[in-house]
Amino acid sequence: MQEKTPLEVKEMIDSDPTVKIIDVREQWEFDKCHIENSTHIPMGKIPDSINHFEDSCEYVIVCHHGIRSRTVALYLEKNGIDNLYNLTGGLDKWSDDVDPDLVKYK
Repeated sequence: MQEKTPLEVKEMIDSDPTVKIIDVREQWEFDKCHIENSTHIPMGKIPDSINHFEDSCEYVIVCHHGIRSRTVALYLEKNGIDNLYNLTGGLDKWSDDVDPDLVKYK
């Protein structure tokens, strides 16, 4: 698992549209705001969803501040999933650096 800043993730998305954004926040958080075309899999459902991850894809795991997503990325890595990136600072930092129109919340 590697850490990527919001600007680095934006560059990844722009240069390779097959990069998959996995949002591990709760439903109410996802409903408030999310990165366009991201897939919502709440953190608690990751163990049941692990077979949806393909070795050939790159995954950016995101949450509010980058803590839950780091935990999920480490879990996935321990379970044989490669090509994982954590969005450092989460969607809160994404809204500062990439998309100021994204709703902020506490």
